[in-house]
Amino acid sequence: MNSMQDQTVFKPLGDGPFQFACHRDIPCFTQCCARLRLVLTPYDIVRMKSRLRLSSEEFLEKYTETLIDPHHRFPLVKLKMNSRAEGSCPFVTESGCAIYEDRPEACRLYPVGRASATPDGATGSAHAYFLVVEPHCLGFQEDRTWTLEEWLRHEGIREYAAMNDPWRSIMTSSKSLGNPSHLSQKHQMFFMASYNLDKFRQFIFKSKFFDRFRVDSELKDILKIDDTRLMHFAFDWLKFSLFGEKTIPLSG
Repeated sequence: MNSMQDQTVFKPLGDGPFQFACHRDIPCFTQCCARLRLVLTPYDIVRMKSRLRLSSEEFLEKYTETLIDPHHRFPLVKLKMNSRAEGSCPFVTESGCAIYEDRPEACRLYPVGRASATPDGATGSAHAYFLVVEPHCLGFQEDRTWTLEEWLRHEGIREYAAMNDPWRSIMTSSKSLGNPSHLSQKHQMFFMASYNLDKFRQFIFKSKFFDRFRVDSELKDILKIDDTRLMHFAFDWLKFSLFGEKTIPLSG
């Protein structure tokens, strides 16, 4: 971490307003888009790979790195920064973000940060929000004022949260993963179902999956073409395969 990042201040964000704006005429424009440890969610990848017209495999190979973090039970995927000295995001340009409409959830939140937890049995995640005040950022000197709810709505965060909350409940679950000898296999399963949806689609359609599980023909047709619906089906599969939850009915 460089000295600039060392000076970052994290301020709790209550119900009061905060002042911020970012635009291409501000001197620090895109400086925040470099040297990031930007962890991607499944819905981030669905949006980005679709925007770039890449398969999951192609996107993961070209734009991501896998993280094995001792603080997390499962592997994470982060966005790969450019190898040049500035270490910028591969999608940043002089004009801004080249995939702005489909940018990741963490980018949408900035300069707001969020800590999330989904207790076992909960239907949604509990979030605590804070401001990430970096010394280079001049956006806090701009005149635009927001409430937290206005910012979340403006940046489309509610949609992303709804898409990713079932996955966060898996990430933060305290339920046992069973026999330790099966852990490596379960990590591989988690990676495929979370990040490599095209491979997961091949897994369910080219194996005997539908002989074992009862899935109606209408849903099967949807899963063939709809990545978002497939993503949520993959979350159900992970809850079944990792924790033994009865999220997908067995045949017979």
